Amino acid sequence: MSSRLIAAMVVVGAMAAGAPARATAQGSQNQATPPPGRVPVPTARITFRDAVDQAIQRNPSVQQAATEILRAQGLLQQARAITLPGISGNVVTLAQRHVVFAGQSVTPAEQVTANVGLAAPLFAPALWAQTVQAQDVVRVQQVNAADVRRQVAVATAQTYLSIIARRRVFEADIRARDTAKAHYDLAHQQLVAGAGSLLNELRAQQVLSADELLVEEASLDVYRAQEALGVLAGADGPRDTGDEPVLQAPMTLQAAEAAMPDARTDVQLAAARQAAALRVWKDSWKDWLPTASGLVQPQYLQPSTFFSPSLSWRAQVAVSVPLFDAGLRRALRTEREAAFNESQLQHEAVLRQARSDVRTADESVKSAERSLDDARAAADQARHVLDIVNVSFKAGAATEIEVIDAQRALLDAETSVAVTEDLLRQARLALLVALGQFPA
Repeated sequence: MSSRLIAAMVVVGAMAAGAPARATAQGSQNQATPPPGRVPVPTARITFRDAVDQAIQRNPSVQQAATEILRAQGLLQQARAITLPGISGNVVTLAQRHVVFAGQSVTPAEQVTANVGLAAPLFAPALWAQTVQAQDVVRVQQVNAADVRRQVAVATAQTYLSIIARRRVFEADIRARDTAKAHYDLAHQQLVAGAGSLLNELRAQQVLSADELLVEEASLDVYRAQEALGVLAGADGPRDTGDEPVLQAPMTLQAAEAAMPDARTDVQLAAARQAAALRVWKDSWKDWLPTASGLVQPQYLQPSTFFSPSLSWRAQVAVSVPLFDAGLRRALRTEREAAFNESQLQHEAVLRQARSDVRTADESVKSAERSLDDARAAADQARHVLDIVNVSFKAGAATEIEVIDAQRALLDAETSVAVTEDLLRQARLALLVALGQFPA
């Protein structure tokens, strides 16, 4: 969870870092009408739910996790097969010296022996324990596959939301570029009419050129995020957002938090690993028990001899008792106990982190909601200031520097709104993930 939150903050931080860059970007172009910025249009749009569903179905990580389940099931079949009866058959053709005693053939020159053996473990506690332990491994792999699906779904959702946020920044840059273009046109007209100055025109053109650069950078940022979404969704090409998801926390947060350990797959995975390690450790005593196996073997002999009839059979029971192994079983038990203790600590750490994730995400949502109200208010105020400064500049009551400062302030404020909106969306997503309610 923490790694995914850090990744989301890196995306937001990269977007927010554009704000000071806007305040210091410099450049000049000798053109009056720069080409408009354009976001590359992907071949297809996709809704939030479809993007998550397709990622869960097509992502290679999910398919690899499903393959691990199949492998664990194969190991379970192997462990179970060892505990079941087995049948084997043998046919032996023998050529040897012919021996006759008292007119009876004792050793024929050629002889064919055929037998069928039925072997089965009669008492094998260690083998039976391995079968149950293999079932635990299958369960662990099944929960692991579910957790991989959750991770892929979260990464897809974060990328989807980042496209929305980057597009908001792109739109803010477009508005700033259009405002700078209008201001440049006015400064140019005033210069032509003799009421302005070349310095004012150059300043306006410098701001316009810098804004045009920001538009191109924002356009590329959007396209990169679209390509990332296409990769996650298993598509051969970029995918654009088709809607803005509604990410609302459950109405009863306390009940959802109480059910969180049973809802989060990472907590379930840690618990499944702990249970599997506990079973292996507790089954260690079975290594000291004896084992018994049985064998029934009917036999057909042709030709028969004086001492060996054509049809015969035998049955045997073999008992094996381990007496001395130089401490091997005791060492294995110690290793298994250490593995269980480690899995127990990991389970406790995951559960502790999960509860922290819920509290942090809940507080992040509340903080982002308050910050968004402040950011929107600041953007509205900056917009009014720019309108007033533009009117004053046309009337000669404001300077060129005041207009540029107002433009910069509005762009920074609108960018802050886009960043804060993304923070709120990401925080709501993080809360749903922390509660184990995403993906549903």
